[in-house]
Amino acid sequence: MNPAYLQPGDSVAITCPAKKLPHKIDEAVNLLKSWGLNVILGETVYAEYNQYAGDDGLRTKDFQRFLDDPSIKAIFAARGGYGTVRIIDGIDFSGFALNPKWIVGFSDITVIHSHIYANYQAQSIHGQMPLTIPDGTKRSLETLKKVLFNEALDYQYKSSIDNKPGEAKGVLIGGNLSLLISMMGSVSEMNYNDKILFLEEVGEYLYSIDRMMWILKRSGKLANLKGLIIGGFTEIKDNDIPFGKTAVEIINEHVSDYSYPVCYNFPAGHIEDNHALILGKTVNLKAGKREVHLTYL
Repeated sequence: MNPAYLQPGDSVAITCPAKKLPHKIDEAVNLLKSWGLNVILGETVYAEYNQYAGDDGLRTKDFQRFLDDPSIKAIFAARGGYGTVRIIDGIDFSGFALNPKWIVGFSDITVIHSHIYANYQAQSIHGQMPLTIPDGTKRSLETLKKVLFNEALDYQYKSSIDNKPGEAKGVLIGGNLSLLISMMGSVSEMNYNDKILFLEEVGEYLYSIDRMMWILKRSGKLANLKGLIIGGFTEIKDNDIPFGKTAVEIINEHVSDYSYPVCYNFPAGHIEDNHALILGKTVNLKAGKREVHLTYL
């Protein structure tokens, strides 16, 4: 399910389905306005309830309001953090299924990406959010604009780590590793078969990454992929007694039995150079030893 791309003059909304904002997001609002968009702020944008942007009821109502409003063509999650899983089951997506719109965000917003693809095969955008826009690279912000306005987009880059070479075509799914694991066994769990999986992570311990990769492997999620894209694994921690392997070595170990291509250092995730990805759309992945080319089909 492909939402309509944006045009100048369209209205877009900013809402907070998870953690509260630490400061104003005027810079992000001004950027979206410079793209010719009319920006509507939700009640949750500056709401506070403990660590959340308002209580569960307010965050649900705010998201639902914009989901149901036909004049709103895209919904930006203002930030991630934690809290989206608390409201996902209270959101009615029946109107969205008839009139899909772009939902933009990453990190905790993986919950929404996973849910709408699992249930409606809907495309969505993994990309910079209003909170992260001020720190985003120029290129990452350009890619966000391109995916929203249907401009041609493909990615070519050189990895600093050896890839597992190969070429594959499939629907791109994924997001934050720990959030994908938390969706397993729920109505928000995606079918991984024949997909190209994108993974990113932040702030986890090495042993936790190993455990989550074991969960993906033992549940059969890794066996039938077409390809694997590894984005930023940042602020990764170790215990006092070292785990003994890097995040890349852990991932390599878990996919060593499979023949599909695996690429590293993809410029997306909890990094300033967080390039936008359309999840739910078919891509072609070509990985050389260090060169990577990702093309949308």
